[in-house]
Amino acid sequence: MSGPDDRPLRVMKFGGSSVGDSERMAATAAIIKQHAGDSRLVVVVSAMEGVTASLLRAAGAASRRETETWQQIGAELRARHLRVCTTLVPDRDRQGILARIDSAMDTLQDYCAGFSLVRELTPRSLDALSSLGEVLAAALLAATLRAGGLAAEAVDATELIVTDDSFGNAALVFEPTQVKVGSRLGPLLERGAIPVVTGFRAAARDGSFTTLGRGGSDYSATILGAALPAREIWIWTDVAGVMTADPRLVPGARVIPQLSYREAIELSFFGAKVLHPKSLDLPARAGIPVLIKNSFEPDAPGTEVGGSRPRNPGVRAIASTAQAALFTVSADRSVAFTRLATLVFGWLDADRVSTLVVTQSSAENVLSFAVNSGEAAGVRRRLDRELGRSLAAVEELDQVGVVVAVGEGMKGTPGIAARIFSSIARLGINVAAIAQGSSELSVSLVVRATDVEASVRAMHQEFGL
Repeated sequence: MSGPDDRPLRVMKFGGSSVGDSERMAATAAIIKQHAGDSRLVVVVSAMEGVTASLLRAAGAASRRETETWQQIGAELRARHLRVCTTLVPDRDRQGILARIDSAMDTLQDYCAGFSLVRELTPRSLDALSSLGEVLAAALLAATLRAGGLAAEAVDATELIVTDDSFGNAALVFEPTQVKVGSRLGPLLERGAIPVVTGFRAAARDGSFTTLGRGGSDYSATILGAALPAREIWIWTDVAGVMTADPRLVPGARVIPQLSYREAIELSFFGAKVLHPKSLDLPARAGIPVLIKNSFEPDAPGTEVGGSRPRNPGVRAIASTAQAALFTVSADRSVAFTRLATLVFGWLDADRVSTLVVTQSSAENVLSFAVNSGEAAGVRRRLDRELGRSLAAVEELDQVGVVVAVGEGMKGTPGIAARIFSSIARLGINVAAIAQGSSELSVSLVVRATDVEASVRAMHQEFGL
């Protein structure tokens, strides 16, 4: 009788580019097989690259009664998944996968017919439709693993992850999730099988399909990693790791070998696309390292988030977004600043709007904050409706960007802010707002959108990143 399996438990998440076609899915299966010998594995998988966007495009076409368009999209999706199935899945497993593809395409047709009838898309129905690609990718990858001699089973995350009913961007309910993860995945791991779990997808308490927001497969992986708990969480993607800056803006940007949780959270919030902004909260609390790896270069070291504390003080990376809007709310002295701030942030919270930068002047009764440009119109409508001209004046500066210097070791390192401002002042770039957190983890600047690239390059060069 064999003893307990004491191999470390790792959660590995593979993004859409890692399973984008037969070749990439076979390469991903090879990576999993390589690590299956020395680790117990739980795999989380996204839809094949571009599938989620195609599903949403089909839904939009159906709501406009563009029948030929959504039917064509459905036919293309069916053909794409069938190609992977016939290439990678042996005959003994193929019938079940073909039935899964047929079922998903029937679901797509049913939803699109409904959208066409009512000419409306609801967040609830879109959640049910948009994650069908994950169901198919998990089934195909599990079958590919079995063809390679590994015990693997596709698992729908609706059986595991419990959320509220905020369709489109649901919030995790962790305690019942932890119970479900243990009861569903525990037996699979005990018998040596690899669960292949759908990313991005979850369910409310009443069983309704929900999603964790775009890019939510990273979040799915870290939820499972914290719930199990796992020794490590590996995020396999198509980039080499977290970079010192966006390489499209700074060709000389390099991979950062190690980041603290706080640094990585800050970078993901301000536009670094490698990690979902919510994905590091649970690993940070549990102390579980998160590794960012490149599935196209599996032997490259990547970036480790967590683990030992980074040794280099000062600025570690420059994050940026060129799509923001800056609002300034000015009230007269009859309105206490604390009341002004409470009202404004209460409305933002109710609308689930995140602020990128916040500055204030209590003496002048002025509050400024930046939001993503996609949320600016809604913020403007809310402020105009709630405040009115009698209570406060609202100014909006659109077409701005936010540039952020991030580094755990900035605290206690003199001269950082002076160097930041000097580097962009030499270029004659005007700064519309400045914010620095009390933790001194980051310094944020609001500049014109057209000045973002030059600002990032100047700061990157100033700190020798």
